[in-house]
Amino acid sequence: MGRPLGARDVGAEAVLVAGGGRAILLQIAHPAVGRGVVDHSDFAADPLRRLRATLTFAYAAVYGSPDEVLAVQRAVNHAHAPVHAADAAPDGPAYNAFDPHLQLWVAATLYDSAVTVYERTFGPIDAESADRIFQEYSVLGTALQVPPHLWPKDRHEFAAYWAETLPTLRVTPATRAVAYQLLHSRNLPLWLRVVMPVARLVTAGLLPTRVRVEFGLPWNARRQRRFDRLMRLTASVYPYLPGWLRHRPRNILLGRLRRSIRAAA
Repeated sequence: MGRPLGARDVGAEAVLVAGGGRAILLQIAHPAVGRGVVDHSDFAADPLRRLRATLTFAYAAVYGSPDEVLAVQRAVNHAHAPVHAADAAPDGPAYNAFDPHLQLWVAATLYDSAVTVYERTFGPIDAESADRIFQEYSVLGTALQVPPHLWPKDRHEFAAYWAETLPTLRVTPATRAVAYQLLHSRNLPLWLRVVMPVARLVTAGLLPTRVRVEFGLPWNARRQRRFDRLMRLTASVYPYLPGWLRHRPRNILLGRLRRSIRAAA
């Protein structure tokens, strides 16, 4: 048996992008995160920019140098600076984008979505590798300035945190509208608009059932069969693609980040 897998073995896989929609919808289903997005974010108007920013953050957290992590932290902090509301409102509770508990939920959705897609593509992860991946993915939280003690100590504790948080998620009409704009955006390159029906199917298929229903995403036995066939096809083809192709998004986005840091120096 070879060495156990780690976050660096998992995080570079381009197929993980398929979990991006799931992660975002789980994030905005959190009442405080959702209200913050509705009040302050226009990412649904430019979802490709949001996707690039999220991927760059994740790649830098896992693979980046201290300077690269610092650069993405500064970018996130700049974006989060105006995102706060001191009082509750009918569409959600008070919130602050620097709240470590909200940042923990964001990091948790990124980790859980990555592992979910990876296992659907490559098969179940052995326990030793799963433990190592979980511990190493804590960098997603610490890069968001989640105090280390808030990250669950092990996968069992994470599972309990996940199970406790899911029932608290609530989709409002406003966050439902954001999700619709995100999944049906017209502000995308033509090639991406062509694949959006597949993205919508995958996003809906990966979501917990109640969250999918609350977002009003269509689902039936026929869609389930299409989703299952797509997952089987992905698992039978993707792992055999050359590494340079599977890791291309990571290499491109880290390259851009490094050039921007050199240009600013």
